[in-house]
Amino acid sequence: MKIKHIMAGAALLALAACEKGNQFTIEGTIEGAEDSMLYFNALTLDGIQKLDSVKLDADGKFSFSADAPECPEFYCLIVNNDIINIAVDSTETITINAQMPGMSMNYTVEGSDECEQIRMIALRQAQLQAQIVAVENNESLYPGEVKDSVTNLLNAYKQEMRNDFILKNPGSAAAYYAVSQSLRDSYSLFQVFDPISNRADIKCYAAVANSWDALYPDAKRTKQICNMAIKGMHDTAPVAEQTLELDESKISETGIIEIELPDIKDKLHKITSLKGKVVLLDFTLYDAPSSAERTRVMRELYNKYKDRGLEIYQVSLDPDIHYWKLACEHLPWICVHETDGSASRTYGVTDIPTSFIINRDNEIVIRSENFTGTAEDEIIKLL
Repeated sequence: MKIKHIMAGAALLALAACEKGNQFTIEGTIEGAEDSMLYFNALTLDGIQKLDSVKLDADGKFSFSADAPECPEFYCLIVNNDIINIAVDSTETITINAQMPGMSMNYTVEGSDECEQIRMIALRQAQLQAQIVAVENNESLYPGEVKDSVTNLLNAYKQEMRNDFILKNPGSAAAYYAVSQSLRDSYSLFQVFDPISNRADIKCYAAVANSWDALYPDAKRTKQICNMAIKGMHDTAPVAEQTLELDESKISETGIIEIELPDIKDKLHKITSLKGKVVLLDFTLYDAPSSAERTRVMRELYNKYKDRGLEIYQVSLDPDIHYWKLACEHLPWICVHETDGSASRTYGVTDIPTSFIINRDNEIVIRSENFTGTAEDEIIKLL
């Protein structure tokens, strides 16, 4: 699992600094809102930031501009209690045409695929909210039946969000929006995707965090959602996933033993083909609590020494192949997967993670269950 830091609420994020003069524009019309105030706000991690406002005329036309963010950020248009959420990631022009009352459910978007995705999510979210209210107000249902019905509605909705918006493109603003959304039941406001105790939901956070970390590693939102995912994975990780019982007697020599495994595109990679390079052979579980920090250290190591001949050959033992593909999609080194445990057994791997440092002659120099700063010292000696 490749993560690093985290996120929180239903609507969204902080404004990034950008060069003065680079701006985006939100324009359009809102019918049926004459003499109403239209507010244009930024939805930051620290709360709502008011940017601009205008009193609408009979024609309902408006136009707002603001500094373009360096990574996807979120904004909203508000008239009375109606809200339209917007995602912006460049110097684009987005056109919103809406009708009051109920503009949040009655508007069109031009100029932004991300905003169109968010519009679709908002419509489905409103439908789900109405379904939950209807179930809770159904006096013919017993309390247990109400709870079961709401749970079934939520599970179906989350599956739709996972398939159509989150896992399809986890690096998108729409995926971030989808995993962050909230709903209200009779008792309180709650997050649709539980970042604390639901293992399946946390994997959705992790998928978004992985992709955002690769695309926007310095963004505040990336740090927040990564931290949240790391904590969730750590708190919910079964002990059995952290240690694999494998036969250590299978390896008794220091020379390299061939591994030939497929990457996410099913291309086979042989470990022996890397002769002439210094190789860090790493057996890992991306779904393990320690994976995020190790990946960060390995990324720094790889970036520093790849031009001097360092290569990383990382073998995933994750049982969920789809999750493995998402986790390593943006990693710059060789990422392969094994399903039968043959490579890990051959190398006598009993604890996950375990790594080996291999010299330019295809000889194992060091084996370590704990990837620490000493690994860099040994790699430098071999380069």
